[in-house]
Amino acid sequence: MPTTANDGVDLYYETTGGDRTDETVAFVGDVGYGAWQWGWQHAAVAGPYRSLVADLRGSGRSDAPPGPYSMATLADDLTTVLSDAGVRSAHVVGAGLGGMVALAAARNTARVKSLVLVGTAARGDDLTLDPLWGAPDDPATLEDSLVAGLSGTFVDERPAALEQMVEWRASEDADRAAWDAQAAAVHDFDVSEELYEITEPALVIHGRDDAVWPVERGERLAEGLPRGEFLGIDDAGHLVHIEVSKRVNDELLGFLPDLE
Repeated sequence: MPTTANDGVDLYYETTGGDRTDETVAFVGDVGYGAWQWGWQHAAVAGPYRSLVADLRGSGRSDAPPGPYSMATLADDLTTVLSDAGVRSAHVVGAGLGGMVALAAARNTARVKSLVLVGTAARGDDLTLDPLWGAPDDPATLEDSLVAGLSGTFVDERPAALEQMVEWRASEDADRAAWDAQAAAVHDFDVSEELYEITEPALVIHGRDDAVWPVERGERLAEGLPRGEFLGIDDAGHLVHIEVSKRVNDELLGFLPDLE
């Protein structure tokens, strides 16, 4: 599988689906999570689109250099991966931290065609992310942190799915030092006064039961983007793209240009 490097840091990514590099959908993940979190979405877009899923530095099979990490560095990692994959510009889907990376890349580069921003915000200075932390070697904390990111309905009705996600997280997620390094990028990020500069079409999706990234942040983000559209989903938490994946996939495919 492909690996590229940015300033000596190895970055892992995978591509699947169509071979048109000019119609690539790139997925950028949330704090600490490995690429498993996009299993529902990348399969949905692969076909007419080429799907690209990358592990953030600190997560999965990418290197985990000492932190803290800056948003500029993470956005540069994204553009490095796109360049290595032969992609001049992509439709970028980002969750949480990944949404902020997508915003930074859209503001400062020409690499972004459109944005789908899931459970994210234009600023992160007063967010408390600790409920989402789970130690990869401690299944109990992994489960607790998933409960914090999901709706109560999902937790009660899908225990087998919760157990499977604990296994994926144990093998792919960031350790504490790398998690803190990624979280630092969230806390230092603020483009709330510069959103008018990001003119790409943008769909902002937010679970209305998100207990960590308040839904009001998503609403304000969509309002501030010149071509922003907001979609709030009832009875869904921070990991809305996982717990109501079919709905999110339908919205994603409806938002992306029809290539057929």
